[in-house]
Amino acid sequence: MAELNTGDGGGGKGGKVRSKKSNAKVDLTAMVDLAFLLITFFMLTTTLSKPQSMSLGLPDKDDDPSKNKDIKVDENRTMTVLLGEDNKLIYYMGLLAAPIGGPKDMAFGKDGIRKEILSRKASVVAYTGNKSKGMIVIIKPSKKSKYKNLVDILDEMAITGVETYAIVPEFTPEEQKLLEGK
Repeated sequence: MAELNTGDGGGGKGGKVRSKKSNAKVDLTAMVDLAFLLITFFMLTTTLSKPQSMSLGLPDKDDDPSKNKDIKVDENRTMTVLLGEDNKLIYYMGLLAAPIGGPKDMAFGKDGIRKEILSRKASVVAYTGNKSKGMIVIIKPSKKSKYKNLVDILDEMAITGVETYAIVPEFTPEEQKLLEGK
């Protein structure tokens, strides 16, 4: 049992005889019980923050790559983003042999690639006349690019609302030359 002693009223010095005061005891058991009940209540009623993750559609492990069919995609809807070393980002629209836009070096962030994605997305919607046929972004990180850059470009896809994008690890020789600056 928890208690609080306040001391006695008797002084040890001589003089007048005073009546002895009894000790005032405060029982803290109920307060300790209440504290544990409150702690338990708040622990059970609060929700723990769940980690936020981006869902990625990955191919099945059982898929046979030889059974996959190539799908013809309109190059007017396709934007390719190349990620190189030292935070280098190059984009182009369409095919590299005959690009509709670019290739152009860009920076990450709202004044860089985000602004370009939004303007290209609007032009694709105007071209197709259908919001369901939106822009397709192909993200190609090089072996020398940083993981942070890939996460940044995936964040840009979420921010700009691009629903169809793919991460492709293969580079054509022309794209490799473009990244190396030749």
